[in-house]
Amino acid sequence: MEDLRFVIVTGVSGAGKSEAIHALEDLGYFCVDNLPPTLLPKFAELCAETEGGPRRAAAVIDIRGGEFFEAVYESLENLERAGISYSILYLEASDEALVRRFKATRRRHPLAPHGGVLESITAERAVLDDLRGRAHRIIDTTDMTPRALRERLASIYGGPGGKPEMLITVVSFGFKHGLPMDADLVFDVRFMPNPNYVAALSDLDGSDPEVEAYVFQWPVVRQYLRRLRSFVTWLLPRYVAEGKTQLQICLGCTGGRHRSVVVANNLAETLRGAGYQVTVHHRDMGKGGAGS
Repeated sequence: MEDLRFVIVTGVSGAGKSEAIHALEDLGYFCVDNLPPTLLPKFAELCAETEGGPRRAAAVIDIRGGEFFEAVYESLENLERAGISYSILYLEASDEALVRRFKATRRRHPLAPHGGVLESITAERAVLDDLRGRAHRIIDTTDMTPRALRERLASIYGGPGGKPEMLITVVSFGFKHGLPMDADLVFDVRFMPNPNYVAALSDLDGSDPEVEAYVFQWPVVRQYLRRLRSFVTWLLPRYVAEGKTQLQICLGCTGGRHRSVVVANNLAETLRGAGYQVTVHHRDMGKGGAGS
């Protein structure tokens, strides 16, 4: 139980709870929106007791729970009795900001059937007043952009340095099989000398040391790799600063069996050495055919 970091997100409607839960999800939290408060202890126990389960979890509870919301205080006591530590994040904003946001989105306030927007906001504040008093952290989003809120949450709930991890996928592919549809960056390595035309190498693939040695023997390849590694490692912090948490870097040769595989493996090794979480996918390495 002590290994689980459990955040309960709550606050007034329109204050940014949806943005907050998305930010926490990007920070590696297992998230559930609009969870009935009675299920809070069970959700936390499930996360904590599941072998290999999430070590970070977050749940949004708010006035949308209707009558179920009344059980929130009993559920918090049950969490404490079970030895589950938790942190309550409460989001709020000024009445003027909330009214403006509801008008801009044309969404109906959860309590709107009982009055206008302003009356509903006032009623909601009254219901949440005790929970606000129990909050471990209160953030006023009146003058915050979504990006500013994400950065604030990253600094509070993120990992080392308060930044979400950048999850990178390096993909090798063959242009003759088509571009990967979800590519963020595409690099063409078809200018490199082709091992496919070397009899001893054509039946091997780019993961073989002989193919790798052949590709790396050319000065133009080594120079290209130095420039590629320099460019990508310069670029990644800029993506992180913009809040991007996933990136797919694709490297293509003709058939996707030799050159692109060698370069993808080399780039992935460099990025792992720089501290990034990287997976490698050789999309077309197992496909036959001439020209790779």
